[in-house]
Amino acid sequence: MALLTLTSDIGAQDFLVGAVKGQLLGIDPDFRIIDISHQLSPFNYTQAAYICRNVLKNFPPFTSHIILVNLFEQQPKQLLLAYHHEQYIFCADNGLLSMIVEGRPEMIIGLPLDDKAIKNTLYCVQVIGKAIHDISHGKALQQIGVSDIMYQEKNHLKPLLGDGWMEGQIIFIDHFENVTVNITRNEFEEQRKGRKFRIVFKRDEVIDTIRETYADVPEGEKLALFNSGDYLEIAINKGNAAGLFGLQGFSEQSQNQYLQSRLFYQTVKIFFE
Repeated sequence: MALLTLTSDIGAQDFLVGAVKGQLLGIDPDFRIIDISHQLSPFNYTQAAYICRNVLKNFPPFTSHIILVNLFEQQPKQLLLAYHHEQYIFCADNGLLSMIVEGRPEMIIGLPLDDKAIKNTLYCVQVIGKAIHDISHGKALQQIGVSDIMYQEKNHLKPLLGDGWMEGQIIFIDHFENVTVNITRNEFEEQRKGRKFRIVFKRDEVIDTIRETYADVPEGEKLALFNSGDYLEIAINKGNAAGLFGLQGFSEQSQNQYLQSRLFYQTVKIFFE
């Protein structure tokens, strides 16, 4: 019985998510399907990579992860099947895979698409579902698709570093408007080197302590902590940090504008002393 996760930017307004599940169950009624999210921001690779990366490491070995994000950035000729850290990842050939695994996966297979087929979402799901069915019945990956393929790669978004500072980008804002920054605990400590620090955002907001939980500060007080994915998070205890501080997430569409103007509401800077 194969365990599957579904992550997409489809939304929940129409029939498509239900139809995707129907297609998968039609291929194998024993599939166990778990929804991760279908509300990812369209075309936002950085957000999708953050969500998927933290999902993968929490599932049992040999789980299949179907990621339907920006499937049609260009006319698709193949889908990707990757094996990495005992997980199977299925996604479009659009660069997202390398951002999720932060490099190259241990093994990658191309799943060719029929030139004569109408290449919509449901057809792509049929191709993925058949591959998962074959894997669950013991078929080798090399027999399912094409090995040693060329595929698109994108670099994952890294914090900027200086001798006495580091700057991260806001990559996710959750339901409570807590703000996640692309700085991990390890990156923070490596750059900190035991020094005191000031986390600065919105020009005049400063935090100089890392907390363990939201309850470590009074209601309405701002705080910084490392979340369950071990990424830096800016929050307000029982408040809405993003809305109150006017913070906004980084996106691929705003990248060029960000590089030109360094919009402060998309960044968090840490100074070490």
